[in-house]
Amino acid sequence: MITQSTFARGGEDSSPVVVPEDDVIFRLAQLLLLLAALDRVEHPGLSLERLGCYDFLVANPLLVLTDENDPERKRLLMAGFDGRALSYASPAHRFTTRRERLQHDLALLVAYGLAAPTVDRSVLYAVTPAGVELASRFTAVYARSYRLSADIVVRRLRRLSDQKLRKQVHAWTTTGRDSPRPEALDLLDAIDLLKESQADDPWLDKPPAPRPPHGPSA
Repeated sequence: MITQSTFARGGEDSSPVVVPEDDVIFRLAQLLLLLAALDRVEHPGLSLERLGCYDFLVANPLLVLTDENDPERKRLLMAGFDGRALSYASPAHRFTTRRERLQHDLALLVAYGLAAPTVDRSVLYAVTPAGVELASRFTAVYARSYRLSADIVVRRLRRLSDQKLRKQVHAWTTTGRDSPRPEALDLLDAIDLLKESQADDPWLDKPPAPRPPHGPSA
């Protein structure tokens, strides 16, 4: 389990409403688990761009596995991943935000000696032995589910060239009526239904009641 003593929060302000992806400790734990998963399959270090794609898609694997008959998709559903979560309704925005934070998060892992950059025509990042050891101590249910997602998604993504991966990420993070994801239409319907209910709510359109005049009544 990662605690305050394991990672610093990097100066991020606390908020009364905690969104997991806004918490630097949570993101560092995910990123460390991902790097450890890449090490298990003897995957070489990754560039910042490719690592950003892996980082987001492993956390949201049902964007990638869209076939309802896919046995690996069923394994992810059994592990607790749910494509009907409202976070799946805005994947493009969340991907952009997460990618912007990645360089900062990697810098922290490097500073703690849990990841290390190497240069091979470009800068590549990989986990260190200390990072592998720390990641092995994560025992939460989510950590086990995330490891499963990493094993499945990385195996599929590593077959794609950088150019093809870029195109696929654009397709996977675009939510529309023709989206291949089984849950996408339900999410869009839910959003439309919310808008319709707000539009039909007489309390939302009703002007405020006039205030009584000041002073004694006649």
